[in-house]
Amino acid sequence: MDVLAIDFGTSSTVGVLSIHGRGTQVVEIDGSVTMSSAIYADKDGTVFVGRDAERRARLDPSRFEANPKRRIDEGALQLGDLSLPIADAFAAVLRRVGEEAELLLQRMPAQVRISHPAGWGPDRKQILRDAALKAGFPTTVLIPEPVAAAAHYASLNSGRRPPGPIAVYDLGAGTFDCAVVGVSAQGFAVLAEDGLPDLGSLDIDQALLVHIGREVSHSDPAHWQRILRPQSVSDRRTRRSLLQDVRDAKESLSRHQQTEIPMPEPFGDVRVTRMELEALVRPSFLRSGELLATTIHRAGLTPDRLGGVYLVGGPSRMPLLASLLANQLRIAPTTQDQPETAVAFGLHHVPTGGEDSQLTVPAFAPVRPQPVQQQPPPARRPQPPRWTPPQPPPGRNWQKPTTYGVVALALAAIVTTIVLLTGGEDEPVAAPAPAKPVTCDQPGAKDAQGFTDCLRRIAAVIPQRDECRDAPDAAATVGASSAVTCVFKDAKGSNAINYYQGVAMTGLEDGVRQRMTKGKPAEGTWAADGLRGRYVAGVGARSGIVLFGTEDAPLSAMLVSTRSDGTARTTAEMVEFFTAQLKP
Repeated sequence: MDVLAIDFGTSSTVGVLSIHGRGTQVVEIDGSVTMSSAIYADKDGTVFVGRDAERRARLDPSRFEANPKRRIDEGALQLGDLSLPIADAFAAVLRRVGEEAELLLQRMPAQVRISHPAGWGPDRKQILRDAALKAGFPTTVLIPEPVAAAAHYASLNSGRRPPGPIAVYDLGAGTFDCAVVGVSAQGFAVLAEDGLPDLGSLDIDQALLVHIGREVSHSDPAHWQRILRPQSVSDRRTRRSLLQDVRDAKESLSRHQQTEIPMPEPFGDVRVTRMELEALVRPSFLRSGELLATTIHRAGLTPDRLGGVYLVGGPSRMPLLASLLANQLRIAPTTQDQPETAVAFGLHHVPTGGEDSQLTVPAFAPVRPQPVQQQPPPARRPQPPRWTPPQPPPGRNWQKPTTYGVVALALAAIVTTIVLLTGGEDEPVAAPAPAKPVTCDQPGAKDAQGFTDCLRRIAAVIPQRDECRDAPDAAATVGASSAVTCVFKDAKGSNAINYYQGVAMTGLEDGVRQRMTKGKPAEGTWAADGLRGRYVAGVGARSGIVLFGTEDAPLSAMLVSTRSDGTARTTAEMVEFFTAQLKP
């Protein structure tokens, strides 16, 4: 049976045709294996797709929609003076792929399989079915994207692939989806799935656009606002061209350490480095990794019991992503040369007896998680940790300190009383008794700055950059065996961080949370350089606070940041500072 598989994506669409007796092949459109999902509605109602749509967008950008899939819940798209039902917009994209496949076959395929996000409900899937009918497809099967991706990777090197379920990390243009898929001879079953609607390559593009805006907008704020919120055809053309250049720069930084972004007049061109881009996306990538880890746990598994973790989608080429996931999951993820085509090829490997029937086939009962053995901390290596925190985006002013004497005197009282300040009039909160140490329970030898081998595990590169000193008073205040204080300042205020050995984060957390009186604290997990743990960040009366610690040893640290004008930093700023500068 001839089968056409279509991975209908937010920014691009891929078709793969399976011809009976002749194997599978990619349906190339305009000489490319991927086709833009963009549409353009002409004045006479004709709808153009892909490269044709992008070319016509230069004439009248108001008639152009680059990502129709992202607007599925709107019912209709307003393109110029034409209101186009969303199902008709989808049908135009699907029909374009079908026409190319029909040229190859000289007939309509007997079956069409279309992918969709695993989190789509009945209403959204019905819109996709309606679009398939309008595109002229007689028989259509809808298959969740992570199931198709798992089927594709399960078909590769199946004799050498470790047994077990497959975890799929799918970072597309519009959304992030993750799933754990059971694989057996009978079929595939989604054991657990989740996603983030606000994370995709388009969101990365937007973050990069905001970043370069900080660099150039001050020279002509009014002109920059017209680019962000175009009012004329000329403004829309400028914005569209700039967004394409930003997207190209992002992709270039996966291969090179830096690149130039050409800017429209009157702004000068901007140089962007991979380090800057990684600082922008690191918090979102960490959030997605945490969600994948949670999804694996909900499936009744641990990462070491998986048959693999597979990356899908164009952004998976970013070197940072694989590194962060490997640190968080303790298993190296796998990708391929063209991760954009994984879902389309996998659609052919999913056994279907009818629409969505593969979801009713239980591949196996979910595996009960095995107790995880507590591992001793790794031996300290003589060289500094490999991870070097990226420079944060311009505009935050987290600068390397230049002088320390004034800061040290100003913060002396703070760091000797657990540095739990929210203002000069607040009394310090006594911390509860520390948790019983697991490892690093002996102080150990100290270097000139007061760091033991254990303290350097959590301090990472901070001792190489900032003024640090032994702090026995701070240690005594919280019942720690050792403590080191590091102080530094930036353009907006002063900062101090205490590193504690012999007291776990849980021993300080209640007191810290009592001081985070403004808004809801942010919290999460982290993993890097052989360590993993938790953090909590918040704001007090006049200071921002971050508390973090390791889960395998009684090592913790606390940052307090105050502004010179007496106002507090925001919770988001404190999370960003921890992620980019302090995390081991």
